Amino acid sequence: NDIPVFKLNQLQNLFNLVENVLNKNIAPLNGLVLAGGESTRMGKDKAELKYFGKGHSLYMLDLLTPFVEQSFLSKKINKDLKQNVIEDKFYDLGPFGAICSAFRFNPNLAYLVLATDLPYINEALLEKLISQRDSSKLATAVKGKKSEFPEPLICIWEPKAYPVLLSYLSQGISCPRKILINEDIK
Repeated sequence: NDIPVFKLNQLQNLFNLVENVLNKNIAPLNGLVLAGGESTRMGKDKAELKYFGKGHSLYMLDLLTPFVEQSFLSKKINKDLKQNVIEDKFYDLGPFGAICSAFRFNPNLAYLVLATDLPYINEALLEKLISQRDSSKLATAVKGKKSEFPEPLICIWEPKAYPVLLSYLSQGISCPRKILINEDIK
């Protein structure tokens, strides 16, 4: 009795029904700021640089808040046992390990991943990225006008990316950009 029935001239109604079902089943979007690097070349923690009056990783968390359900920092070790920190469980794999750790934390979420050392990220860019999100793809990434490749650290990674990431890792590949280049993304 609950199965909708449409006449041939009601294709728009069928389209609307399918679109509503798909929209209801999109994975919730959470934010992930990659703040676990050692900053060896810089000599001090990039996440603590103050561009806007506070440590940049905290600024990025605040920037993400209106766009996502929850925001997390990715760190090597959660020394302070903060709730909004996802500890890196994939050691020495850099951003790839941080993304996998987030999916290990909750594989049913999508993650808007941002590197902490990007001071020019703003609300307009986040709005554009989110509005262009295609949950049917592995990821939705930013690609700069002059860049040949998509940017994995300004990117929405969908839940379906987790097994793909693990598959690449099993082949010894831990470069998120290589995955974006070789997979079906937007």
